[in-house]
Amino acid sequence: MRKRLTRFLSLTLVLGLLWFGTAACASQPPSQFDQAQQESTQRGAEAVTKESSKGGEFNVFFPQAEGEYERVFAQEKQGFAEIKLKQNGQDVAVMSINDVKNNPTAADKFKASTQAIDGFPVVQQGTTGTALLVGDRYQVKVLSRSPSFTPQDREAWLAKFDLKGLENLSARN
Repeated sequence: MRKRLTRFLSLTLVLGLLWFGTAACASQPPSQFDQAQQESTQRGAEAVTKESSKGGEFNVFFPQAEGEYERVFAQEKQGFAEIKLKQNGQDVAVMSINDVKNNPTAADKFKASTQAIDGFPVVQQGTTGTALLVGDRYQVKVLSRSPSFTPQDREAWLAKFDLKGLENLSARN
């Protein structure tokens, strides 16, 4: 009886392992990201153009912290820089400068703009973002991270950027 039970359990174990092995190796349907992955890894594909401004060049154009606000430099890479804006220790907004040379179609949305700050076209991006375009080259954006940070707050902070200085950078690059 014991021999039969051992054989039965051994056979069950072997069949279970075989079934599990074939199920695990079955081909999976392609994910929604497969096409993007394939395009981004093709020979010669670049995520950032060599002509992009260095992220560190953007730091001087961000507004200074004032009053109960503080800036925390969050990210800097080729063609991009980002600062978190904190109020009383809480994240209220994220401010960024992005070189649209990396994504030229990003500038298209500004063509239909009916609003401007210091002569630069402004667009609303969803319910939490406001952006403007400087010199057809740099997208300056403020994103709310708190419901208390309103569209008017975003526009006020956009106006505090050194937009003319950024425009001069655009002319040099």
